[in-house]
Amino acid sequence: MTWKPKKHELLGLLPDALVSTRHRGASLRYLSFDDGPEPAHTPALLDTLARHGVKASFFLVGEKIERHPAIVRRIVDEGHMIGNHSYSHWSFRRMSLGRQLDEVYRTDALLRRFDQRPHHRMRPPSGYVGAGLLLHFARRKRNLVYWSYDSLDYQDAPVDALVARLRDTPPAPGDIVLMHDDADKARQALDVMLPEWIDGGFRFAALEGDAP
Repeated sequence: MTWKPKKHELLGLLPDALVSTRHRGASLRYLSFDDGPEPAHTPALLDTLARHGVKASFFLVGEKIERHPAIVRRIVDEGHMIGNHSYSHWSFRRMSLGRQLDEVYRTDALLRRFDQRPHHRMRPPSGYVGAGLLLHFARRKRNLVYWSYDSLDYQDAPVDALVARLRDTPPAPGDIVLMHDDADKARQALDVMLPEWIDGGFRFAALEGDAP
């Protein structure tokens, strides 16, 4: 997944209630994790977050929610936000609007079992959203969540390189940080960086479950 600055600029012009890229004026940082839940990685990540008292946001894939409901229950019980990352995690780029909406609402129904929210904040797979889905969300006052800080934890680079990036160029206040819990790299990096960041005065929070 590559974040394109031009796209970021354009999305940033839209109302926060429709598209969130960062929290302007906030003093907190917002860790967010895509592509889970994964039994090999998400529980260990939750252990790390709990150890440091950090709340985060998890954008979950519907197929994986069905396979690993106990992990989703733990995410909610420990005070994190659960969001919608589609049902199949296939890119929306070549899907009809009808199929996109089926992916969204099917996953909403699964998530509702855990937090009783009628709908959830949505992050499209690979960050792709077309005009049809954007208009649908605008009409229904729903929120799409992007990010303002890409950790690049999905790149083929060692954990040491990720740690160096996070240390040299840390997220700023208000940043929504993109990470992933379908591998262990984010957890390993956060084991190192969270103590440093917290000692340096950084504070973290989960995103609100509904549109701002």
